[in-house]
Amino acid sequence: MDGRTVVVTGGTRGIGAASVRAFADAGAHVVTCARDTGALDELAGEIRESGGTITTQRADVRDEFDVERLVETAAHEGGAIDVLVANAGVYHGDPGETPVDRESYAAFDDTMRTNARGVFTTAREARPHLADEARLLVLSGGVAREARAGFGAYAVSKAAAEAVARQFAVDTEWPVGVVDPGAVATDLTGGRGTDPERAADLLLWAARDAAPERLDGSVLDRRAMREA
Repeated sequence: MDGRTVVVTGGTRGIGAASVRAFADAGAHVVTCARDTGALDELAGEIRESGGTITTQRADVRDEFDVERLVETAAHEGGAIDVLVANAGVYHGDPGETPVDRESYAAFDDTMRTNARGVFTTAREARPHLADEARLLVLSGGVAREARAGFGAYAVSKAAAEAVARQFAVDTEWPVGVVDPGAVATDLTGGRGTDPERAADLLLWAARDAAPERLDGSVLDRRAMREA
């Protein structure tokens, strides 16, 4: 991915951090954000020490002005954005133990604002800075499509995020798709699942190798990658 600019939101932990490393190792100029500036500095040092190119910026996807500044920085530092990965997400409570009928209004609102509206904000603000053949990738999971007890607002927010991705797919000229890596061992899953590096491999394939028409408006998982 030499010469390409990749933006990853929520890039300091879990799938985000693994994806930043994978895209940088592939030669891309990675631009990433998080709310923790210390974690961003640590990640940037790691990437640069390994020979990668990275730009970091503190940003909160709940704030459209933060996101606007992030994508403007990406375009200024690396040129038009080739790949946009909407990864930032939150889970309030313990995974699998947050039934929706007992969610607080504050937790529900913040989860939706981060996980669903954050996807809308990221895609909307990036639009003026996208390359002609850019791809937009939205992270999601099976709970978005098949209800599981105890995942409450998180499951609702992921279903909404997928709907946002589908609508951008039909309303814009760029391929927009959902990437579902399955259960991944991150803070959001309580450490249960496969390694984040495997999820990063799937994202790299979706960003670089998957057919645009296969990506657009679809959900890509590891089975889709194996069958390609």
